[in-house]
Amino acid sequence: MSSSSNSILPGPPSRSNLSAADLSTSGLLAFASGPCVSLVDSQSLQLISTVSLPSPLSSASPTVTSLRWAPLPLRRQRGDPFSSQLLIAVGDNLGRIALVDFRVPSVRLWLEQDSDGGVQDLCWVLALPESYIIAAISGSSSLTLYTDSGHVFWKHDSSPEFISCIRCDPFDSTHFCLLGLKGFLLSVKLFGITENDVTSKEFHIQTDSTDLQKLEREALVSSSSSSHSSTAVFPFYSAKFSFSPHWKHIIFLTFPRELVVFDLQYDATLYVVALPREYAKFVDVLPDPNQEFLYCLHFDCRLSIWRRQEGEQVHVLCGIEELIPAIGISAPLPSLLSLLISQLDSTLQNIRKIHSDPVLDASMVDDSFYFSGDDDAFLGFKTHFISISDDGKLWSWILSVKRDKDSSNLQSNDKPLKSSTDTSFEISLVGQLQLLSSTVTILAVPTPSMTATLARGGNSPAVVVPLVALGTEAGTIDVVDVSANAVAASFSAHTSRIRGLNWLGNSRLVSFSCSRVSTRTGGFINRLAITCLRSGVSKGFRVLQKPERAPIRALKVSSSGRYLLILFRGDPVEVWAMTKSPVMIRSLTLPFTVLEWTLPTIPNSAEKSLSKQPSISSNQETIVSGTPKASDFKVVGTADGQLQDDTSESFAFALVNGALGVFEVYGRRIRDFRPKWPEASFNTFDGLITAMAYRVPHVVTGDKLGNIRWWDVTSGNSSSFNTCKEGIKKIKFSPIYHDSISRGRIFVLFFDNTFSFYDIDSPDPLAISLIRPQIPGSLILELDWLALGTSRFDSLVLCVVGTDGSFRLVEVRVNEKMITQKSHTKPPKEKYRPVPLCTPMLLPVSHALAFRMILQLGVNPSWFNTSSQCIGKRSHSIPERTSSSKDLSSSMIDFPPIGDPAVIEILLKVLEPYRLEGCLLDDEKAKLYSRLVNKGYTARFAFTAAIFGETSEAFFWLKLPCAMNYEANKIKSKISTKHFEEATMLNKITSKGPSVSGFEKIGSLGEGQLKLMAFEQNELWLYASERIPWHENLGGEEAIQNRVHELVSVGNLEGAVSLLLSTSPDSSYFYPNALRAVALSTSVSKSLVELAVKVVAANMVRPDRSLSGTHLLCSVGRYQEACSQLQDAGCWTDSATLAATHLNGSDYARVLQRWATHVMQTEHDIWRGVMLYIAIGAFEQALAAFRKAEQPETAAIFILACQETLANSWSIDDDNADVIAVTKCYELYQEKLVHICMDSPTFLH
Repeated sequence: MSSSSNSILPGPPSRSNLSAADLSTSGLLAFASGPCVSLVDSQSLQLISTVSLPSPLSSASPTVTSLRWAPLPLRRQRGDPFSSQLLIAVGDNLGRIALVDFRVPSVRLWLEQDSDGGVQDLCWVLALPESYIIAAISGSSSLTLYTDSGHVFWKHDSSPEFISCIRCDPFDSTHFCLLGLKGFLLSVKLFGITENDVTSKEFHIQTDSTDLQKLEREALVSSSSSSHSSTAVFPFYSAKFSFSPHWKHIIFLTFPRELVVFDLQYDATLYVVALPREYAKFVDVLPDPNQEFLYCLHFDCRLSIWRRQEGEQVHVLCGIEELIPAIGISAPLPSLLSLLISQLDSTLQNIRKIHSDPVLDASMVDDSFYFSGDDDAFLGFKTHFISISDDGKLWSWILSVKRDKDSSNLQSNDKPLKSSTDTSFEISLVGQLQLLSSTVTILAVPTPSMTATLARGGNSPAVVVPLVALGTEAGTIDVVDVSANAVAASFSAHTSRIRGLNWLGNSRLVSFSCSRVSTRTGGFINRLAITCLRSGVSKGFRVLQKPERAPIRALKVSSSGRYLLILFRGDPVEVWAMTKSPVMIRSLTLPFTVLEWTLPTIPNSAEKSLSKQPSISSNQETIVSGTPKASDFKVVGTADGQLQDDTSESFAFALVNGALGVFEVYGRRIRDFRPKWPEASFNTFDGLITAMAYRVPHVVTGDKLGNIRWWDVTSGNSSSFNTCKEGIKKIKFSPIYHDSISRGRIFVLFFDNTFSFYDIDSPDPLAISLIRPQIPGSLILELDWLALGTSRFDSLVLCVVGTDGSFRLVEVRVNEKMITQKSHTKPPKEKYRPVPLCTPMLLPVSHALAFRMILQLGVNPSWFNTSSQCIGKRSHSIPERTSSSKDLSSSMIDFPPIGDPAVIEILLKVLEPYRLEGCLLDDEKAKLYSRLVNKGYTARFAFTAAIFGETSEAFFWLKLPCAMNYEANKIKSKISTKHFEEATMLNKITSKGPSVSGFEKIGSLGEGQLKLMAFEQNELWLYASERIPWHENLGGEEAIQNRVHELVSVGNLEGAVSLLLSTSPDSSYFYPNALRAVALSTSVSKSLVELAVKVVAANMVRPDRSLSGTHLLCSVGRYQEACSQLQDAGCWTDSATLAATHLNGSDYARVLQRWATHVMQTEHDIWRGVMLYIAIGAFEQALAAFRKAEQPETAAIFILACQETLANSWSIDDDNADVIAVTKCYELYQEKLVHICMDSPTFLH
């Protein structure tokens, strides 16, 4: 028996999951619901697979509370056991952390459990080159660091603070922070994986925590609150933060009613805004990856949009959008649990912007997410959001910025916007995925006989429809298409919990709900409804004006769907004819305990039956006296001749006193079936019958003591055995076929939510039964057979509803001797998908690497044209079709300049099945690739890295041509350098910073996270100058020292002197500041020197102020030594800024080279380090870095990019030793990749 991960439909997420969701850089969404973690393609919103965390033996079902994708790229080497895996860290409320691999999919590793408290949040942090550790918040205030092998190597207790969330720094992967509800902020830096390699620093952010103090006093009542996470203790008090993707050291924080901008370098709050009372509390804050916008999620499911004002870190509210549409949503409105931004789409927009063709792109404005004809810094940009609500819906949104019509005539399109009033925002819902809408309470599976011509189904019943109906706690009916493992439709049939659900044929459902009347008279309101799947209309029947004395406890529908039994608690059973307008035909006044309609008759071709088995029980009994007769029934109503039928159906029953019987319904008449009674008594005086199954001619019963009895109503034979378990809840016969050998296979569901299989057609059912089959992660709430097979050799399929709210299909393999359990089986049928899954990361690793190589070398866009998709609607399609039979290498745009050309043809043949299915690139990405394929190697390399989720590599290839040309165009850049120096001197005289707004200048250089790859002098200077006005209003001695340092770095010496001379005489910094003011004034003017000399003092430099010596070196023009001193102090960015301001040529190159070495060896960021090497012309060192990192593919394509861009600037001909070595390694890599690809089978999700 096995449950495939892609045949599990998770229940809806809830607040107990603590908004656990993460969107990978390759576009794969993982989210938690109960104990399950589900994987969804964010582009097409299709469920891929679901993994359920197993429950510990001594505990209840776990709840996933945090998860985070591992930032592992698609490895080029195969030595790492976790390489190229879709790995995700998952924490639950029991304090466990598991590494789940969605390629298997299963739990690959359990981390050492160090705390009993639940996991609040976690993140991956880089500790060593390509080696990540996991930082997790356990309980309410504990931080734990785990190695990749799962062992704890560092802990920190922040009591009495309540820790809320943890985030990793996008500028430094070895640095992360965690935030507390009261403003406590802990900054942690890693240098290795030992306890001595961890440094931390605490910050305290002033915030209003009055409401939290009240909640804290209320929480003291619970003594166990310390073992729970802060979000579990205070679910409606949220404190979240995010690092700025644009500015280093800047973080954005949201408390319930405050938005804060904090500078880690200054330990100062740059901006605070209080949320007006008319707005709901903040839930989360998300910065836009490309533009300087902040998106804040509120508790009322609205999104507020904040824009930074130019020249300062002040954010202005400029838009409010609704994330839950008011139309089509039932009351009460669902809650929004998570909001995520797609990094993949933002990266592709950067690629499109840099490699745009205005002529071609202008016609693509309305057709593609990635194309827009407006080149404004803001206008035309789009942000892709994914939101998750607690009603089981995933929403896909596109937010776009447009210019207001009133302001469009005042400004030209090529100038940035000046105020928030110039823009308007438009959010559009572009997709939705409906999962289970609420906790499942009941399951209904159609049987083949329901669509047959005859009432009993005959010996050749019709094939069952592949639909399963699920009743939920919220009163909705979710219809699941098991062939696609998706919710096909959802109907709001009731306003309260659905307690009973059955199929009427294959297109109608009957259900009931019950509610107690809260009045003095009491009573119950029973609501019954018939739901039509075709029209979606739910219509009530048996509508009464007054409450009833007894509630309905069950509904039983006959196999044909013609008759319905309504069982009341302690009242008579009603028999209804389910015609177009249901009619009640009888009321049975007997104390029934259970009732079951007969299943379709056994095929006549079977060779043996239960009736041929001798009795193996010593306590055979005859039926007791007092069996009800037809005279006990009374007619309640007729159908005026509408129930004329020549067929009949029967049902078995048990009474309170243990009596059994079978009745037959013939039209509107009910009569005794008059079965053959057993030779001995069959009374169950020792246990009340609680479950029954009936398939002519066999009746099987189970009681509250765990006894199972069966009886042949035609021969009178009977037998029994004890299951050694108490309380049988449900019994179901397994489906049978014309060639079935055994007809007695049943499953038994017990009241402890476990189940077992038995073959009562065998001499000893207990000897060959499968006791307590395990379904990982959940106990069983409801289950039923799904008749999908046509032969006894086919697997049996169970529909299972778990106590965790999930729905799954379980495959059971059966042979003639026993029921077997298989650990690795495929789903019962190939899953249907409306559109192919176009996510390259889901391909087998070798095939993904092959596709990566094909995209890099350049494949003709017509290769993506397949017959499985609507080619006529594809804008990128080319009329010519590629041939899949002979010369596949002609699909490439050019002859491969490196490696073996025969390898390319083999790889194309390996990828042919995926191409024919259309599951390589979707229309949008294929359209973008068709625009980039002829724009050079770096454009293709950037696109390929982006779709495989390697954002840093994509930015590297985007900036590589600029870095190469930076060194090659020194002569041409002399004029621009001269103008830059003149502007710098003007700033020194005026001491007012840049002459034009820093926002405009930075916007002209590049947007978003591309600033991570900055290396040019004017870029570094402009970014540093932009930060200066943010700190002008900060007080305190430490802030003044940092401000002086910034002014000196950008060359504004007069501003620095003025700030130093403003130091109060009572300050401990007065004399050092005065001395530095004198020294710096010598570089400005004599009059300024005379003014500064008046405050000279003896004590120049204090030991703890190492930056003071740097400033003195700058005053005498020793900038090279000053940069070295800053680098020794760990101020690498400040050193580069100072060098960009004052140094040129080889002096500037030496500073960047040392910085590059630091980035490579300490920060372990190969892409930034290589970029700095290239900026100073150290191409050999850049190539050596790739070879040392064992990336032969990257080294080879780097040579191609150099050959294309540098031409004769670097010796890269075939005789170059480095080129020869890289070429040989690349050929070996190709050879190994081909062998692995040929051995790997094609796998389609």
